[in-house]
Parts: sequence; structure tokens; C-alpha cells
Amino acid sequence: MSKHPSRQTDAAHLPDPASFGLPPAGVETHAHLNGKAFAADREKVLERARAAGIARLGLVFLGTQEWNKDKDFFGNFPEIFFTLGVHPTDAPSLTAAELAGIRAAAASDRRIKALGEMGLDYYWKDIPPTVQKEAFRQQLHLAKELALPVVIHCREAVEDTLALLMAENFKNYPLLWHCFGGDSSLALRLLDLGWHLSIPGTVTFPSNRELRAALRHIPVERLVLETDCPYLAPMPFRGQRNEPAFLAFTAQMVAESKDMNPAELWRACGRTAMDFFGLEPLA
Repeated sequence: MSKHPSRQTDAAHLPDPASFGLPPAGVETHAHLNGKAFAADREKVLERARAAGIARLGLVFLGTQEWNKDKDFFGNFPEIFFTLGVHPTDAPSLTAAELAGIRAAAASDRRIKALGEMGLDYYWKDIPPTVQKEAFRQQLHLAKELALPVVIHCREAVEDTLALLMAENFKNYPLLWHCFGGDSSLALRLLDLGWHLSIPGTVTFPSNRELRAALRHIPVERLVLETDCPYLAPMPFRGQRNEPAFLAFTAQMVAESKDMNPAELWRACGRTAMDFFGLEPLA
């Protein structure tokens, strides 16, 4: 995720993603729906997501304070599952009490299917790398203790992120590289380590040719889709508020880059996400 959200706009004035006719089999793996950006229309946003073919939706809580405050609101939405963790730019907040709180939350809430987003972010200079690395390391240890997958945030810190993950023996561990934006070389490195890659709306940006080329090397069995909403809206509404329904536009571009039928790609990425997060089909 970015540190600052994109400005909000009225989704009614944008192309309707439901018009793509994607089957109700998609999985939005990474959304920040509990913030102020969706305070006025959160339920309508979820309705539009279902209309666009999204069957399950991963909501990311950045810390136990967010989880405690908002978890009950989503109790009436069985399609939603949770990821919980401390973002690297919030690394100082990972106190012993917060770590214990994450442990307790994971034990009490079956909707928590992974820990994250955790990792390293060197774009923002506020938090020293040493502090970020320690928070990252502690969350990795907790993930192994709880036998939960991890969702990685990495911004301008690829080599340090990989070095720490290797030091902690995370090769072939269930790990999802959130907001993958690298080239073919990085994609192949991550795949060789046994990990999954998540593709955001930035794949639709005209200048993002390397990411689209990298998609040809990523099998659908390791590929999932995300919006990271309200951030990173795909074309043609770059700079506007993103929302889960816009995942359909990302899927169209990913399918085109992989020379696949969009509905086939949508189903395949959905199955991969279901398997990765250990999700059961809804009745």
C-alpha cells in the first residue's frame, strides 16, 4: 500500500466493471476497506464487488487496533477474510503487547487467514531499516509459530527483504509477495523460492511493460490479483479512489498479457487464492 490514499471519486461516473460479465469466482486478495476512504459507502462498495464477480475478499488490518475497532462490522459479510499485521512504516508499534495481541486475535478469529502486510519499505525514510527489520523478523517468527501464511510488503528493499527471508528459512513457506511490480528476473527469483505473486492495478499503466512481460513467466498456480484499494486504481481511473470491483480491469490486462481468456484467468487466480489462504467455498 501507499502511505497516502488517492483522492476519492464517485464510482458511478466510471466504467462499470460488472459489464465484463466475469463469473462469481474471483478473489480480491488485498483491500483496505475499513478506512475513512470507504466510510460513506462501504456496503455499496461490497455490493459492486459481488456484481463484478468477486466471491471472496481479503481485508487487511494494519494492527490490532484496527481489527478490534472494525472486525464486527464485517461479521455480516461471509465472503470476507482477514489478514492482520504491522506495516513496516508502523514498525515501532510492534511492541510486545501488540505482538501478543496479534497472537490472541489469530487464535480467536477464524477469519484471520494470514499475517501481514509485513516487510520493509525504504521509500519512506521515517523508520530506520534496523527497526523495520526487527518488526519484520518478529512477525515472521509469529507466523511460523501460528502456521499461517505471510503477506509481504516490499518497497525499494528487495535485496534486504530477500536476505532476511532467507536468514529466517522462509524458502518454500506459504508467502505472498503483495503488489508485485518487478520484472521477469525478480519474478523468476521469487517463483524459484516457492512463493506466490499478487498483481495490482498498476499492471494496466502504459509504462509498466516490464511487469506485463513478467506475467508470461508466472503460472496461474502462483498468481493472484489484488486492488490494494483505496490505492493504486487501474487505468482508466488512475489517481482516483480504487475499490474491489476494479479488480476486473486488472484481470483483463493480466489475461491479455498471458494470452488467456479473461474468465479463465479470473477463475484460475481465484482458485490459487482460495488454496493459498485455505479458504472454504461458501455454501
